[in-house]
Order: sequence, then structure tokens, then C-alpha cells
Amino acid sequence: MRAQATEFLRALRLHRENGAGAPVADHTDAPRALRRAARRISGSLHTFQALLDGDWSEAIRPELAWLSGTLALEHAYASRLDRLLQALHRLSGPASPASPASPVSAGYPDPPPPGLPAQQSADRGAPDRGALTVGAAKAGALLDRQLTLARTRAHSTALQALGSSRFHAVADKVAVLASDVPLVPGAAGADLRPLAAAAEDRLTDAVAALPLVTAGSPYNAAALIHGLSPDPSPHPQDTPWHQVRLLLRLHRYAREVVVGDDTPVGVRLLAAGEALDRHRDAAEAAAAAAQAARTPRIAPATAYALGVLHADQRHEVEAARYAFQHCWRKEPAGTP
Repeated sequence: MRAQATEFLRALRLHRENGAGAPVADHTDAPRALRRAARRISGSLHTFQALLDGDWSEAIRPELAWLSGTLALEHAYASRLDRLLQALHRLSGPASPASPASPVSAGYPDPPPPGLPAQQSADRGAPDRGALTVGAAKAGALLDRQLTLARTRAHSTALQALGSSRFHAVADKVAVLASDVPLVPGAAGADLRPLAAAAEDRLTDAVAALPLVTAGSPYNAAALIHGLSPDPSPHPQDTPWHQVRLLLRLHRYAREVVVGDDTPVGVRLLAAGEALDRHRDAAEAAAAAAQAARTPRIAPATAYALGVLHADQRHEVEAARYAFQHCWRKEPAGTP
């Protein structure tokens, strides 16, 4: 925690030296480094809270979550727009002569997973490109306008947050943490392994409780029925998967504390994390497409293109769930 607090302060100094900071595309920009350090400190507080002063932990954890969430929005909107525009181009552009309905476009590995009916795979990769092309340009322009505006507002919000008294209060607490971790009496020599094991157990239980036993097969029609409906409410099956993604991240952080961050992360955990990241990105992109489709007085062709885009991203959600279940069933390698 002292090391992460030091990283936080180093990123804060970089931010102050650079003024407004580097653009979002720069992977070394100060706001991203601040967010990363805040997220890791918060993760350690969550897992090892029994060893830390309770009042102090309860006071700083919500503030770190606020900071991390605020700083994440600008990059999230930029990535979402890029994902949706690429998907629109793929769906409305000319089909590949070699593979007009390649399962790769559905997010499935190559070769296609067993159990996916051939007709479903063909339907997945071959929308009505003629009708789709008519509205794709306007759909892309609408998404660009909406998400660019959201990104600009998120950028302004992040700058305001970094200049606020609330942020300075968080920075002061982290500065103290860099030199003095508020431990409870007797915590200095405590064994951290049981607490890290408890974080892994929470992850295992959450995976076991996922609402989709059918995610073990590559086509989950029950989820798509709701996902492709006009209901504007969030997909009821997405939240438990997002929770698993959070718990997987906490497990990885706890593992780094126990075995050291120099120990390589197992392929199974990396693949599971990547699948859950794709799941989150596709679910949020689908929601953005659905929100754009509810814009008043848009042309039918534009609404059609956005509907196809929404369906495409919900299929990507199901593909990510299948990929997660596929890699999670593999036995972990014999690493510490």
C-alpha cells in the first residue's frame, strides 16, 4: 500500500507539472496513473480491511472509488465510440470473399465452437448489408456526436475533480499512507494468505452463482431474447458478470501482495480477465447503441443500423461469456 501510495503521489506530481495532462490516447498520462494507483489501494483496503483501522478505511474507500470512477469515464467513452464505429464498418462494409460469415466476427475463437448451429453462425455474420449501409453513415455520425459530447463532459468533470477540495483531501490521506499505514494492533506480523484466500473464495463462489449455466454453450438464446428486446432497462444478466470481473481483479491484486508482483500471472487468469473485459465493453457498447436508437425523429434506416449494431454487440457479450467459461474450466497451472 505504501508503494501504491507513492505511485499515486508520483502521478499527482506529473499531473501538476503537465497542467491539463496528456491526451486520453496516451497510455502513460497522469490521470490514468492516478486511477490505477487509487484502484489498487482501494483493492488492498477491501481485501485486507481486517488488518487496517476500520474508521480510516471506511472514510477513504468511497473517496478512492469516486476518484477512480471519475477518471475512467473519458477513456471509456473514447473506447466505446471506437468500438462501435469499427463494428459499424465491419457490419456494413463489403463481406470477405473468403469468409463472408466468419465466426471470428462474432468474437468466437477459430475454429467455431462446437454446438453453434451453422445457420445461426451464418445469420450472425451476414446482416442485410444493402439496407444497413443506407443508415450506417448517419448512425455513425449520431454515435460520434453523442459519445464525443459525453467524452468532452467527462474530461471537464475529471479536470474539475482534480482541482477540487475533495480530491485534495484524498491526496492528503494518500500522502500519509505513503509513510504510515494505519494498522490495527498486532497486524504488523499477520499472515496475509488467509485473507488473500478469502478473496479467491469470493471469486469462486461468484462464478459458481452466475445466472447462466447455458454460458457453457456457445449460444445463449435466453439471454439474447432480453438483450435484443426494446426494453431500455439494463440486461438482468450483466450485473453478476460485472461483479465477477471486479472480484477477479481483487483476487489478482491480493495474489500480487502475497506472492509478489514480479510473479507472472497465470494464463488462465489473464484469459479470464480479458474475456470479462470484452464482456463489459460489449455490454456497454450495446447499451450506447440502444440509447442512440431511442433518439427522437431519427430516420428508419438509421434506427435499423443501430438495431443491428446493438444485436451485434449483444452477440459479442454472449461470445465473451462463452470464452470466459471455456478458459475458467481449465485447471489452473501449478503456480503459487
